[in-house]
Amino acid sequence: MIMTRTPFRITLGGGGTDLPSYYSQFGGFVFSVTLDKYMYINLNTPIVDDMIRIKYSRYEEVFDVEEVQHDLAREALKLMGVKNALEIQSMADIPSGTGLGSSACYLVGLLNALHCYKNISVSQQELAEEACRIEIDTLKHPVGKQDQYLAAFGGFTILNIEKDGKVKVERPSMSEEIVDELESSLLIYYTHTTRSTAEILKEQSTSVQDKKSVSHQAVVESLHLIKDIGYKTLDAITKGNLDEVGRLMDVNWKTKKRLSSKISNSKIDELYELGMSHGALGGKILGAGGGGFILFYCPKEKQSNLTSVMSKAGLKRMRFKFDFDGSKVMMNVFNRRQSLQRELTLAATRK
Repeated sequence: MIMTRTPFRITLGGGGTDLPSYYSQFGGFVFSVTLDKYMYINLNTPIVDDMIRIKYSRYEEVFDVEEVQHDLAREALKLMGVKNALEIQSMADIPSGTGLGSSACYLVGLLNALHCYKNISVSQQELAEEACRIEIDTLKHPVGKQDQYLAAFGGFTILNIEKDGKVKVERPSMSEEIVDELESSLLIYYTHTTRSTAEILKEQSTSVQDKKSVSHQAVVESLHLIKDIGYKTLDAITKGNLDEVGRLMDVNWKTKKRLSSKISNSKIDELYELGMSHGALGGKILGAGGGGFILFYCPKEKQSNLTSVMSKAGLKRMRFKFDFDGSKVMMNVFNRRQSLQRELTLAATRK
């Protein structure tokens, strides 16, 4: 058995500029961090037959990889040359469709497990790019490159995306004190709603690409501003001006809502205003929008007030710590078995 653990992420700045429709024209910039909330992938080989079995929200049992309905699993298996005789099970700390990058976590975690299964070493950069090729190029999902890279690298990660799609990964210079203070100043609440981001991201991409679209200029200008806010957020965090991060988050949310009418709704707007009137300096819906988790930046002395009012509104706080590992193999029985087989072979040769 092989088990991988892959972290979910929150975006601190530049979200949306990692979509091909934008970065191919203007270049992208994203600043994000991963949390200690994970996607787990278990991979095993069947004992009695050569079937492929995949367990997620559904259960699939097929004879050949081409029959697999889970598109991410199917394309990952095909990429790694696995045609049959494998069992895959996924589990996650949080629901899908909540804005923390679950699809990319699944795909990166599975690819990591498959490389381990094939005994092929892979870098974090290669792992992220393989996942991007599957989601963006092969499956044509309307997604960007942020989620795959954050799932692979983990921690505080800066992505500078060139027009040709090449991604340069950097780590910000931050003291432990700043990391601890930021961690304690960010509060996440579950809105009890999930949604598909495909429509929101597709609408945004179409607006950027179609220069004749009524919303083209407004969306492009909003993404330019979001990228600029991302740079300012990175600067504020590295300098320890954390309250400024909250204020920038508020400006970012108001700008982000201009990208699509589906990003927010009356319920989300009410929750946001409730948070802002009870201590938060800024916030946003995580991910593309429409539901999932809502994030607030709130100074420590006002957090009890914020959490109390959110609780009365029916929202439960999700406590977290930052993750710094990225996708990692937690268990590998296959390689131990292979090592034992090699040792037995060598022993037999010596005789």
